[in-house]
Amino acid sequence: MLKEAISYSIDDNASVRVVQITDPHLFADPDAQLLGVNTAQSLDAVLNTINAVHYPADFMLATGDISQDYSGESYHNFVRAIAPLELPCHYLPGNHDDPRIMRLNMQGPKIFGQRRILAGNWQILMLDSTVRGKPGGHMSDSEIDIIKSAIADQPDRYTLLVMHHNPILVNCAWLDQHCMDNGSDFIEQVAELPQVKGLLWGHVHQKLDQKHPGKHGIMHLMATPSTCIQFKPKSSYFALDALQPGYRLLELKADGTILTNIYRVPGDNFSPDRDASGY
Repeated sequence: MLKEAISYSIDDNASVRVVQITDPHLFADPDAQLLGVNTAQSLDAVLNTINAVHYPADFMLATGDISQDYSGESYHNFVRAIAPLELPCHYLPGNHDDPRIMRLNMQGPKIFGQRRILAGNWQILMLDSTVRGKPGGHMSDSEIDIIKSAIADQPDRYTLLVMHHNPILVNCAWLDQHCMDNGSDFIEQVAELPQVKGLLWGHVHQKLDQKHPGKHGIMHLMATPSTCIQFKPKSSYFALDALQPGYRLLELKADGTILTNIYRVPGDNFSPDRDASGY
């Protein structure tokens, strides 16, 4: 069932501007580290970088793996960390999140767990690709029904689909074991919907930007770096990258086109311990 949508008063002729952050992997303990990186500090560095850019964002999307330790306090830490940006934040779960604990603790005046966002000429759908107890993902029939129902309700809006897991392979053998297991079928189904202009996700801790040709035009396929550790692209085995934490800015234009770029924290303050374990 679709919950009530969150609506923004943005003119149909104006762009919708969005910040995406993903995979912060926070702990209850703000001094805790993941593979040698303090995830609270790296998230703060990303948020400070966003703030310094002065991008006129309308809202933020947080695309899962907010927590690393399943604690209520890790979600409280996230809410406190993003508060200075004064941006509405819409979230969805990742495979490291407990959806029940997440719902109970992701609370605040600008924190939203609703599935639909209506803004300008766009509809953004926050999808759940998680499978309880498994690192990989699956897009269930019920989620497909949400997409079709939302588009039937708003057929004149362009649509951005947002999820945690990658629906396409990223050519990392170890990481692709944990992709969306029905991703090809999912891509095929949504490519039949002319309103769908983009798919956006996290999970892979690396940048990916592809254009998928379809009979109704181009769909943008986008993966975004983590706010903490980065996975080395095109690696057949588990490997960490030295690239700094990052985030994505998107401009959803009134004509259905998408402009987007990845930005990273400057410097080299967040280098993972290549010999550490615990992801």
